[in-house]
Amino acid sequence: MSLRGFSTASARREFALLRAQPWDLAMITWVPLLAVLLIWWIFSAGLPERLPIGVLDQDRSALSRQIVRFLDATPGLRVVQRFDDEGAMARALTSGAVDAAVQLPRDLNREVKQGRAGQVVLLHNAQLGTHSSLIQRDVRTVVATVSGGVELAVRNKRGESMIAARATMEPLKAGTVALFNTSGDYEQFLGAALIPALLHILAMTAGAWAVGRELRDRSIGGWLGAAPRWHEALAALAGKLALPFASLSLVGIAAMLWITTGRGWHPVGSLGWTLFALVAFLALSIALGGFVAALTRSLRTALSATGFITAPAFAFGGVGFPLVAMPALAQLWAALLPYTHYVRVQMEQLQMGAPLAYSAATPLWMVVGTAVLLAATATALGRAARAPDSWGGR
Repeated sequence: MSLRGFSTASARREFALLRAQPWDLAMITWVPLLAVLLIWWIFSAGLPERLPIGVLDQDRSALSRQIVRFLDATPGLRVVQRFDDEGAMARALTSGAVDAAVQLPRDLNREVKQGRAGQVVLLHNAQLGTHSSLIQRDVRTVVATVSGGVELAVRNKRGESMIAARATMEPLKAGTVALFNTSGDYEQFLGAALIPALLHILAMTAGAWAVGRELRDRSIGGWLGAAPRWHEALAALAGKLALPFASLSLVGIAAMLWITTGRGWHPVGSLGWTLFALVAFLALSIALGGFVAALTRSLRTALSATGFITAPAFAFGGVGFPLVAMPALAQLWAALLPYTHYVRVQMEQLQMGAPLAYSAATPLWMVVGTAVLLAATATALGRAARAPDSWGGR
């Protein structure tokens, strides 16, 4: 039988198996689609807004009331509680009713009027890193704005013009220029990075399950024959993995197109090359799952290896935590994970607008890696087909 014909027969056989097992089919069709939609929905707001905070105003002055108004007017904050004492504030923070609390101590207004620095206290939950950093930023902005207004008013009363007062107050200014993701949109940098990480898990699981199931069910002989030649095993493997690869690739492409052009985001780099990199990445993931299953001849071991490789991939990808800040062994592990290299291509093209030459090599190496893994898997499957005593392992 020809190579192409054998691949078609294997694909038909796999399709029949999937139709007989609806949940197996679901894991490469509507479950990935639903999971991708869930991730998009979580980050669809783009920017976290109206984070709940509380205020303990012990000063009850015009200045403290102005600070509270400014806090509530900030888009990122929402004053949901006003406390009467420190005990109520502590209980609200402990229970999670608010993400942070601002304490305006007694005599705040008097301290400022007497030319001394008043202290506005922010109590925040540093365990919630994103919440904490955003609240700190907004509270600092509010306090700096109010403080600047007070200082300008004092200088103006002394006869100093507003222009001169501003120049005197800020002889040096820091000019910050946001180069990439200028809006700080979480959908663009975090949601878009989580979707490939999720598909990475599902793709490697699909590859491990498709091959490992044949060994577990002792059906590898019916799939490959008693003594398949190497090219026959390779053709059968390609046919078997073609369906999960096509399905997950379609989900991945649709998701990336929606989160970019569908959401009005026009990437500054090559969206087409990013999609090619995503497809190559998913092919590598599926091939890797199939290779581990064929090598170990155990579905359970293959699925365990899948979790070990894919589950922490996002954490080591350098998106949520900088790679350069990780220990040397963690950096080495990150360099071995396919996701780390894919997400760098995605960030270079979708957000940074890097020249295509910067991102050209990685997807091509992934294609080479996929071919090598498929060839190695075909060799391992040929050996497994000749060893019936190794079939049936869980």
